[in-house]
Formats: sequence, C-alpha cells, structure tokens
Amino acid sequence: MTKKNHQRNLLATVVALTVAIQVVAQPSNVGNYSTRLLGNEQQIESIIKSMTLEEKIAMLHGKNMFSSAGIPRLGIADMEYADGPFGIREEMEPHSWNSAHLTTDSATFFPTGSALAATWSTDWAYAYGRGMSREARMRGKDMILGPAINIQRIPTGGRTYEYLSEDPLLSGMLAVAYTKGSQDDGTAVCLKHYALNNQEDYRGSVDVQISDRAMHEIYLKPFEMAVREADAWGVMAAYNKVNGRWCSENNILLNTILREQWGFPGMVISDWGGVHSTVDAVTAGMNVEMPGNRFFGQALLDSVKTGKVSEEIINQRVREILRVRLTVKPIDKAVANSKPVGNDEEMLTALQVARRSIVLLKNEPIVGKHALKTAKKQPWPLLPINLTSVKSIAVIGENAVTKMALGGVGAGVKTRKEITPLEGLQTVLGGTKITYAPGYKSFDRDSRNKRQSPQQPADKELMAEAVKVAKGADLVIFFAGDNREVETEGSDRKSITLPSGQDELVRELVKANPRLVTVIVAGGPVDISTVNEVSPALVMSWFNGSMGGLALAEVLAGTISPSGKLPMSWPKKLEDVPAYATGSYPQKADNSQGDIFVGLVNQGQNARTARNSFQPVAKYAEELLVGYRWYDCKNVEVAYPFGHGLSYATFQYSNLKVTPTLDGFDVSFTLANNTQFEAEEVAQVYVSRPVSSIDRPEKELKGFSRVALKRGERKTVTIPIRRSDLCHWDEAAQAWMMEPGKLDIYVGGSSDNLPIKQTTEIK
Repeated sequence: MTKKNHQRNLLATVVALTVAIQVVAQPSNVGNYSTRLLGNEQQIESIIKSMTLEEKIAMLHGKNMFSSAGIPRLGIADMEYADGPFGIREEMEPHSWNSAHLTTDSATFFPTGSALAATWSTDWAYAYGRGMSREARMRGKDMILGPAINIQRIPTGGRTYEYLSEDPLLSGMLAVAYTKGSQDDGTAVCLKHYALNNQEDYRGSVDVQISDRAMHEIYLKPFEMAVREADAWGVMAAYNKVNGRWCSENNILLNTILREQWGFPGMVISDWGGVHSTVDAVTAGMNVEMPGNRFFGQALLDSVKTGKVSEEIINQRVREILRVRLTVKPIDKAVANSKPVGNDEEMLTALQVARRSIVLLKNEPIVGKHALKTAKKQPWPLLPINLTSVKSIAVIGENAVTKMALGGVGAGVKTRKEITPLEGLQTVLGGTKITYAPGYKSFDRDSRNKRQSPQQPADKELMAEAVKVAKGADLVIFFAGDNREVETEGSDRKSITLPSGQDELVRELVKANPRLVTVIVAGGPVDISTVNEVSPALVMSWFNGSMGGLALAEVLAGTISPSGKLPMSWPKKLEDVPAYATGSYPQKADNSQGDIFVGLVNQGQNARTARNSFQPVAKYAEELLVGYRWYDCKNVEVAYPFGHGLSYATFQYSNLKVTPTLDGFDVSFTLANNTQFEAEEVAQVYVSRPVSSIDRPEKELKGFSRVALKRGERKTVTIPIRRSDLCHWDEAAQAWMMEPGKLDIYVGGSSDNLPIKQTTEIK
C-alpha cells in the first residue's frame, strides 16, 4: 500500500467514524440495579432441585480456559468469560493459552484503564462499558473480566495501566458507569481484583496488612460503589492475602463485607490459579475456581460426601451462579464469532475516549532566536502546531510507531486497527513534511526473556541519525515513555526511569533543535525530570487504543483542545511515593519465586501452581494517605499534581454557592471560557475538614464534572456532593459514620489549582 493510499484509508476511517452513531455516551435511566439478579428465584429453586450433586459440582470450576459448565440436559448454557478489561481477547484453544487462530475474533482496542480515568467522564465510561459489551456479545461472551479497579498505590505497578486512579471516588464513579454500560447492554462485569491487589511482584504470596478504616475508605470504596450503585453481577477474588487470609477464602471479604454489608447477590470467580483450598474457599463464598478443578472438582465432591461441606452451601453457590446465568442471555455458539468485531461505533467510542484522555502537562513559549517566526509581538507556545511557520516536523522515537494492543504478560487485544502516532500525524498534517527516525531501540519480549533491564544506554548510531533529522526540521516531536513489555502483568517496574537511553537522547535532540515537544506514551508515571527540563511542551498520551494515534494528532494540531486530567499524582522520584517512603514497598523477597499466573500459562490449565513457602508482608503504613493525600499532608513537591491538565483555552471560576440538599450539598459556580478555543474542562470539588476529632487528609476529592464550553461561553455548573461520600469508616461500629462540623469546599481545575472556596456545615 502506498503512503497516499494509506493516508486516504485513514481519512476514510475518520469520515466513517464521524457519521457513525453519535450519541453513544448517554447512560440508561432505566433499570432497577438493586434487584435485577433476583428476578428468577422461583425458577432457580426448581432447577437446583432437579440437579444431581455431580452437576452442581461441575458448575463450580472451569470447564475450559475461559468457560465454566452449565447444565446441558436442563438447557442451562456454559458461562463464557471475556478477558480482559480494555478489549475482548482473541479465542484460545480450550485447554491451553495458545491462539485458536480464528479470523473473526478481532476486537476494538479501547484505551486502557488509566487513559479512561484521565477523561474524568462518567458518560464516556458508560459508553466504554457498552462498547465492550457489544463486542463481547458478538464474540459469544457472558461476562467481561473487568473493569479493573484496584487503587494505583505505586506508580511502578505492573498493572497501573489497567487500573483507573489513586483516588477511590474517581475510580468508583467510573466503575459504576462502566458497569452500567456493560450490564445495560446485557453482559455481566467481573470487578477485579478483589481486593488490595496493588502490586504484581509476589502477588501470589504477599500478605497485605491494613487497617479496617483505610481498607474501606480507600481500597474497597470503588468495589462497594460498583456493587451497591450499579449492581455488578460478578467479582474476581485476587491472588494475594489480606490480613492473613487468601482473598479466595477470606470470609471477611467475601461473606461479611461483599455479601452481608453490601448485599451482593452475584457470583465470585477466582483469579486464574488463585484458589488454595476446598472447604475454606467454598464456605467463604467462592463460586467458581478458574481455570481448572484442583480444589472444586473431585476434592469438593468428596468433601460434601464426607460431610465436611453441607450440600446447602453447594446449593447457595450454584444459586448465585444461576442468578447471573439466567440474567445474561446466552449466545448461540453457531452465532458467536461469525462476524468481524471492531466496527465503526466501537471505534468511535475508542476515539472519543482517547481524545478526552490526552493530558497537556506543559506548554511554555520559546523566547529568543528559536521562537516561532509568527511570534513577533509575544512568545508563542509550540502547541497547537502552527502550520504557518512549521513546514517540516521530525518525529523521533520508536513509540511513534509501536503498537500497544499486545505485549507483556496477560490480556491483550487482537485488533483490526491500531493507528500509531506517526500514522495519525501523517493523516492530520497531510501537507506537512514529516520525517521519522527511531532514535532508540525499545525494550522487547526477547530482552524480557533474556532477563535484561529496560534501562539500557542509548544506541549511538540511532541517536546520531535522530539528531541529524532533528536539525533540519522546524519542529521536533519526541515520543518517549514505556511500552507493553516494560509495563506488564506479573511484575512491577524496578524504577520509573525512562528506558532505552531516552534521557540521553533527548539531551542531544534539544541541542540540535530547541523547538521540542515531548509526548509520553505510557500507562502510568515515568521520571520526566530530564524531558520536563528540556521540553517547552509535554504531553501524556497513555496506551490509548485503536484510535489513539489519530486522537493525539488532532490534539497536537489543535483540531481539538486537550482536556485530559491526571488520575494519579506524578512524583518527582520514587522515594517520595508513600509506599516507598514508609518502607512497605518493595518487600525484601526471594528473587527465585516466579509469578503465579506466569507459571500457570507456562504449565497449562491443570498445573499445580507453586505454593512458595516465602510469603512477604506488605504493611500499608501510609494508611489513608495514598497519592495526593500523602503529598498534601507531608508537603512533598510533585512533578505534576493529581487532577492536573492544561488546555489551549483558559477557564475562570467564580460565584461559588453551596446549597444543602436532602442527600448532601449542591456545589454551584460559574465557569467561563475566555478564549477563542472550544474546549472541555474538568471541574473538581475537594472537601477539607478544618477541625476533626479523627485523622483526615488535608483535602479529598468529593465531586467532579466534565463541562464543554464554546468560545467565550459561560455556564452555571452544579456538582452534587453526596452525604454518603462525606462519611468515614468507624472501626468500632464497623459502619459508615458522619462527623458533624464545618466543611471547606474548594473548586477548581486540579488538586493544586482551586481558586474558589466556601465554608459550610454538616450536621
């Protein structure tokens, strides 16, 4: 295919997406989320009475790698699971991790979790869940193994890119919307990983020790919101221990909290290979052991026959599965995977999410002889790209051409389309000369297999070529960051230093051409101390899905204004991160211990996953002070704060009013766009307690709203603050409690830019 034909095809994609269905982000206002699973109880009782004990046991463990058994003679279909949270994984052979090599099992690669969270949009989280469900249905799936909603406790976490945020309210509101979007469309979600799976290193053996208050207020809050407010039908038990008990047999987590306190009526499945016992797991509330039958097969049948487990417990576990099975309409196997997946509507959703996720971290003008030619009267920033003065662009860095749908360990997407940043720029800036040079060699699977570190020196030949290209251009766009081999399930990064000698390279690039824009492609924070120092403009682009390259090009070109906000704080160095500062991470551990999931993949479905005698402890010594809560309280300076994100527009906040309601408060204010750019702003509301009888963070996010403003437009915005979100967890009462007193309400565009404030009182 010629370059012109390729650009023409990409432009056709843009046109097709533009005319595709436009209103995909509207959440349903119908559906009683609290009772949908309980509508078939009489039928379920009849089914259970008709089943043999052997049939019941067969439902409680994996049948194939991604399915568990139904009851064929009673017309009850198998449960089919879709891996993972940002795109429907390709079909696998029934009992292995090998591809089935179908031609119809493609899918849309949606922006990963941290990118979705950077939109701060419940509307688009709803559309995201709905898009995932539509593709799951076409692929014959009943339950999506997602959303992944663990708190981003450490920036180095191998699955930080899958998770949403360091903040429980932001994570929870997006999880609620994703869950409703998927389940309104007919596909069950499976919230994961329940609970406190906040690191990948030693996740199969680590014991998380945490106070009840921190557990409920920070780490369980997103799960509670998705269960109580969106009636999530599935939950996945995590690999790790919590306060001495495996999550898969943790009676406090699965029975006391999930089923009794939250009223969860659905099913719990294990993470793959994550069950450790028979009697303890089934009585604690585990429904399905995946993917094999080591504990919930013959061993469970024998336990019932010998009286160690009552048949009534088995009946209850089957009842919980049948509630989901009878609510989710099964897809005929002859219909599943019969049509290509990854069509216009889902691609449009992926594009719209990607557009809103991109974060403009910095955009400063260049002064002096290197300033843009059009900036005669005043310095002009490099973004958006001024095509009057920029006729040639040097695109440097392998991340400009690297596809991120696959890579590393764990879930990936066999997508029909993934527009890279370079392709996006070539499409959007078709009349501009664009020259590409790789600049560095990315860390790849071969390097991982050889146990090499991503932290390699710069390649001198590639660097010299890149510098030569940069010298001859009007503008340099440097693509830095990680890839899916650096950030991967099964292991945490050992540092946040940019890999492959990128810091060394960018120092040489800026000497060659100071008109330098750096784009970070990554799933979470990296050390930007060098690129931030030398780059007048800095952009965060994430692992941004099938349409991410197009969305990025639109933002750089100014077709749309950037509007993403950081869903996590961006530390200056790892030592500042609370888990590192308190010494609770990383744990001093046995380096010979492999990952539980990697072992399962290498050994097959029925492998006896290693039970290493070494079990490290992760004591969450920072308690409530995760992310910005820590940096506020400890006065630690960050590179960029939680909620930060610039725009080509500027916004003015004024006229704050706080009005009590039956459910809490309405926070109303005027938001004005005083520029010539159409733009969207994410307004954020934080609450502080000036006087409190208990320890609290300096301030906490309690509400937010994405607002679209035309040029020069002013809007009155109202953000509700719920009374329930102002409560704290009382450990003595084991309940949410309200402390009366004064509240300081702050409103603004990020956690460190809150220009309007009002004090009120709650009783």
